[in-house]
Amino acid sequence: MKTKIVICMGSSCFARGNKANLPLLESFIKENGLEGDCELVGSCCEGRCAEGPNLKIGDKRFHEVDSGALLDILRRELLPAAGGGAK
Repeated sequence: MKTKIVICMGSSCFARGNKANLPLLESFIKENGLEGDCELVGSCCEGRCAEGPNLKIGDKRFHEVDSGALLDILRRELLPAAGGGAK
């Protein structure tokens, strides 16, 4: 079963950082060979604009995700060696 990653691309999250986070997320997935393990989708709005940029991995929601936090989250949640692997 693939891990579903939802990145909010609503205007608030997009302007607050997800414009930059999207290519980082795509690169991370590719560089770590996770294309077959992850389903990356965009959302028009996650309804939590004041807490953005927002990201969801599996059932876990992440708020105020800047590029540094994004890489930490991805390592923790998607790389088994880092103790992650939310499926």
